[in-house]
Amino acid sequence: MENSSGDITHSHIYYVQELLDLGLVEVRPLSRGELLVKRCIDILGSLIGCFLCLLFMLILFIPYKIGDNRGPMFYRQKRYGRFGKIFYIYKFRTMLVDAEKYLHKNKELFEKYQRNGNKLKKDPRVTGLGQFLRRFSIDELPQFFNVLLGDMSLIGPRPIIEIELEEYGERLLYLEIAKPGLSGYWTTHGRSKVCFPERANMELEYLKLRSTRYDISLIFLTLKQILIERDTY
Repeated sequence: MENSSGDITHSHIYYVQELLDLGLVEVRPLSRGELLVKRCIDILGSLIGCFLCLLFMLILFIPYKIGDNRGPMFYRQKRYGRFGKIFYIYKFRTMLVDAEKYLHKNKELFEKYQRNGNKLKKDPRVTGLGQFLRRFSIDELPQFFNVLLGDMSLIGPRPIIEIELEEYGERLLYLEIAKPGLSGYWTTHGRSKVCFPERANMELEYLKLRSTRYDISLIFLTLKQILIERDTY
């Protein structure tokens, strides 16, 4: 049982066991050794990622001062993590300032956004710089700090936003067993091409497959996706 990671209480241990006994979603428990190895991989990977993030902060300083890009370098968004804990992820801003207000003011665009799994293939809010950052997933680099702090892991279900909670129904509690990941099963098996409700099934599939070896395979698959396939938008 997951009782050695340092961030899970005894009440959480019994809570997870109750979910496992209920059996609505198949979950593979991680051993103490696997939890320790997973955290060590997270720390090592996040240190490398944080260095890359700091490097791009220097490179992008001037571009964020001119044209459509003018404005804050970072975008902050509330997400739901392990056991429903609320935390904030940071990304390099890829959209116009006040992009959320722009979306909600345009009813037709917002409905299209929801139908497409909270994404838009040709999003009018995305800047030219933002398109480049998204193409190579550079905009995700600040989340390595979330991994270093322990709010996220390198691999796991993606941290969800409030409007996505209902997509999981009674299975939401199972999703919250694992730390959300910078990448994961859904991210490497379709990502932008797979929307809810199929995405919910794929995110939960990770709980059944997770292991040290599987996490490492998804890390390499993520790198391949970023460098070769680039199926993001």
